[in-house]
Amino acid sequence: MQSFNGLIIRFVNKISNTKSDIRLPFIIAIAVVVGIFIGATMLEPKFSIQGISGSIAKFKDVILSIDKNYVDEVDASRLVDDAIVEMLRELDPHSTYIPKEEVERLNAQLRGVYEGIGIQFDILRDTVYVIRVLEGGPSKTIGLQSGDKIIQVEGEIIAGTGITNKGVTDRLLGQAGSEVTITILRENTEKDYTITRGTIPQRTIVSSYMINKETGYIKISRFGSKTYDEFKNALSEMLDKGMTKLVLDLQGNPGGLMSAAEDISDELIAGRKLIVSQKSVHDRYNSSFYARKEGIFENGLVIVLVDEYSASASEIVAGALQDHDRALIVGRRTFGKGLVQMPISLNDRSELRLTIARYYTPSGRSIQKPYNNGEDYYSDISSRYDHGEFFHADSIKFEDSLKFETAKGRTIYGGGGIMPDYFVPYDTSMQTAYYSTLRNKRAVREYTFNYFIAHNEALGNMHFDDFMNSFVITDEMLANIVEIGEELGIAFNKTEFQHSLTLLKGLVKADIASFVWGENGYYPVINPVSNEIYIRALELFDDAALLAEAY
Repeated sequence: MQSFNGLIIRFVNKISNTKSDIRLPFIIAIAVVVGIFIGATMLEPKFSIQGISGSIAKFKDVILSIDKNYVDEVDASRLVDDAIVEMLRELDPHSTYIPKEEVERLNAQLRGVYEGIGIQFDILRDTVYVIRVLEGGPSKTIGLQSGDKIIQVEGEIIAGTGITNKGVTDRLLGQAGSEVTITILRENTEKDYTITRGTIPQRTIVSSYMINKETGYIKISRFGSKTYDEFKNALSEMLDKGMTKLVLDLQGNPGGLMSAAEDISDELIAGRKLIVSQKSVHDRYNSSFYARKEGIFENGLVIVLVDEYSASASEIVAGALQDHDRALIVGRRTFGKGLVQMPISLNDRSELRLTIARYYTPSGRSIQKPYNNGEDYYSDISSRYDHGEFFHADSIKFEDSLKFETAKGRTIYGGGGIMPDYFVPYDTSMQTAYYSTLRNKRAVREYTFNYFIAHNEALGNMHFDDFMNSFVITDEMLANIVEIGEELGIAFNKTEFQHSLTLLKGLVKADIASFVWGENGYYPVINPVSNEIYIRALELFDDAALLAEAY
């Protein structure tokens, strides 16, 4: 047992760049911040209005008085919505009001579908391009192609108007069965297409592949109603190929349905072991979920990748596997979202997602980080960066009162989020300001998309393994990117260009692969180049084997 105490926190060598060299753009997706994706069992709300009837009457009197007497016209409905939002802010960061216009869209994401025309698009130099046309979708049926420019939607010009991604999606998404007319520019010819929107599947397992003959990789982008089935299918396919080791990538995963997290944990954990519990001051919301079925990968080696954007359902999986010594957790401390929301439908079809309990890992750790500091809660990630947590695990201080033990006696800590067994610092060693500007101003994206359109047929006929092994980023290709950068106002910096050359080549190759094979082409290329947590994890399977012996 002594050897396992050493597994808790190890460090890779200190990286050469300091945090001041390159400032990270820590903008957390709204799904993480407000818990949009965090699902819960649909519970029938049961409560009594005794004791609050006076307050309800007072609120009603105020709204009626404003509506009847205020000096200007007011939108009473908007006032009520605003009041609800402000009321919920007094509770916790994840009790949320969802307007009726957003309810169906967000629920569709949890179901693993969306309603639209079935394309992936991008905006380059103020022009909306069709990047990929999804198989089986309505756009494929009517003949849209990669490279098409969308210049109008319902007669409204969107090219050259500064439109945003949200502006495009707001116009293209809509109820299945409804129609939208778009104008396409292809080879200097304009053509109108009237498309009947459909229900488009949206996979949550965005990438699964064999890293080598015995190691498989699965990346889960979020937890939805179909995630477990996708996960089991991916496992089965890779087991047929000889997989004995699994890298489960939960980096950047904001969470989702609790049931999906429970089922995936159950698939990997043998016996009737506790996976997660939830506790509340209301006994009816107290519950515990145990592993209950025999999984197809209960004995293989598992390493789980996490970072500061892994939240909620991701933390349930990581916490359960860590507490039972089932997997090594590698990366950085997770987000710390451990509050359970119950969806409550309101009379106008809007929705209240009310926090009713807290999640706890099998050892008794609370996943939720403190939220008594108000606005500090939302800036926690950037605060971690500023005080060095992304670069040095010893900057994280744990109190003895937060000390817990795994099933086999390893020391772990609570206090919010899951602290990995192996800490991997954020690596800025290959990044430079020049590289970041090329990427952020879309010079790389513009080049790779143009390359894909020009070589579409040849790339489409290429097997992915051949692409991985033989496709080379040439000096001429890089020179073209530099030229595009200069057109966009990015001055060439030879020193920084050379310093970031490996990273730049990896990004260009991965980007081109994504146009042909989607995310399942992107991740096999980019992971070995720039995913420092992934790279370190592949060196740790001997330690995972030691842990498996104890398990």
